[in-house]
Amino acid sequence: MSEQDVRQVVKEKYGQAALRVVAGEGSACCGTAPSATSCCGGETVDPITSGLYDAVQKSELPETAVLASLGCGNPTALAELKPGEVVLDLGSGGGIDVLLSAKRVGPTGKAYGLDMTDEMLALARDNQRKAGVENVEFLKGEIENMPLPDASVDVIISNCVINLSADKDRVLSEAFRVLKPGGRFAVSDVVVRGEVPAEVRRNVELWVGCIAGALEEREYSGKLARAGFVDVDLEPTRIYSIEDAREFLTAEGIDVDAVAPVVDGKFMSAFIRARKPTL
Repeated sequence: MSEQDVRQVVKEKYGQAALRVVAGEGSACCGTAPSATSCCGGETVDPITSGLYDAVQKSELPETAVLASLGCGNPTALAELKPGEVVLDLGSGGGIDVLLSAKRVGPTGKAYGLDMTDEMLALARDNQRKAGVENVEFLKGEIENMPLPDASVDVIISNCVINLSADKDRVLSEAFRVLKPGGRFAVSDVVVRGEVPAEVRRNVELWVGCIAGALEEREYSGKLARAGFVDVDLEPTRIYSIEDAREFLTAEGIDVDAVAPVVDGKFMSAFIRARKPTL
């Protein structure tokens, strides 16, 4: 699949997810059930997207911002944002992480959300209006070509979006460009630990459709270093067991017990930190 094909599939999938949220049908960005309420797990509690935001955080936001959260982590809770900082959220979706970031950086700071999907941008801007948050701006664009000047951002966050890009090197190069010297890269993403047989990985990626293209953890670190980042650190936040995927894989006709030894514990959500060197 070409880079353009990947981009079109992602745009269509997340556009449909936004429309389902607006219609009150849940997000279901990766599930097959039309009324599914989670990103990748149909009607059941999803092991990737569930339990990422506490009750206090959710109470501060419109319900549609919470419902449209399709990530695998909570980067705003881990990025140590400070008042006055400028934050950029890559693939901002319904805006949950942008709105939470805006509250953390306060009125002297600013939070940008970047998304390529018109439906998600419309939903995010509506959520901003409902939340009454002013220090936010949602931008239309691709994470491979960020529409911001060089050295204009203090912190880049993202919630399981970089893995969806077909050109991750370009994304990381752009992230390095827009960060100020000393700026921080602090994203949640799904990564693979160790080798997974290709045919098994393809099936597991059907289960966790939101992690298509996930990098092996050492490969991710290597790409960050080649982009110019230093102090690269990858911290697992949630490791997925074969039991998390049993129902889905069984429905796909896969012998779960047979693949368990080569899949169990190989996929994980992680918080990935790095820093642009100070001049």
